[in-house]
Amino acid sequence: MIRELSVQLVSVWHDTSWIELIAAGLAIAYLVLAIGQHISCWIAAFVSSCLYVWVFSQAHLYMDSALNLFYALMAAYGFWQWQQGKEGMQLPVTRWPLPKHLGALALVFLLSLITSSILRRYTPAALPFLDSLEFWASIYATYLVARKVYENWHWFFVIDALCVGLYFNRRLFATMLLFGVYLVLIVIGMREWRRTLPAAHVSA
Repeated sequence: MIRELSVQLVSVWHDTSWIELIAAGLAIAYLVLAIGQHISCWIAAFVSSCLYVWVFSQAHLYMDSALNLFYALMAAYGFWQWQQGKEGMQLPVTRWPLPKHLGALALVFLLSLITSSILRRYTPAALPFLDSLEFWASIYATYLVARKVYENWHWFFVIDALCVGLYFNRRLFATMLLFGVYLVLIVIGMREWRRTLPAAHVSA
C-alpha cells in the first residue's frame, strides 16, 4: 500500500510542469516578501500570476486562470500603491470594520452563484462554485493587501484552506503544497503585520 502510494506520488511529480514549479516558487517568494512589507513582493507576484494563467487554463479551472490575470494587474496596482503611500510616507497597515467585510462576503457569495451557473452551462469547468468562490473572495482579499488592510490575512487563510482541496482534486500537487505552505506563512503574516498596526487598532 505504502509502496504503491510512493510510486503514484513520484509519477505525479514527474508530470508536474516546470512552469507550475516556477510559478509556485515565485508565489512563495511573494508572500514572504509581503510579510516583511517589501515592495518587491509585487514583482514576484506579477511573474507568478502570469505563469499561473496558463497552468490553471490547462487544468480547466477557468476562474482561477482569470483570477491570476487579475492578480497580475493588481501586482502593478499594489506596487504603485505601496510606493505612493500617503503624503510620500510608507503606506501604513490599517483595519476595516466588520460590517464592511460582511457586506463583501455577501457579495462574494452572490457573484459566485452567478458565475458558477454560467460556467456549468457553457464550459466544462471543474468544481465551478468553489472555483468561482475562490475567484471573487481572492479579488477582495488582494485589494485588501494592496491597501495594506490587516484583515486580508483572515480572508486568505480561509481561501487557501479551500484551495488545498480544490487543487488536490485537479491533481495540481505542486500548487496544493504551495497553498499548504501559504497557511503557515499567513499565520506568520498576521503576527508581523499586527506588530505594525497603530496602537488604536491593535485591541480592535
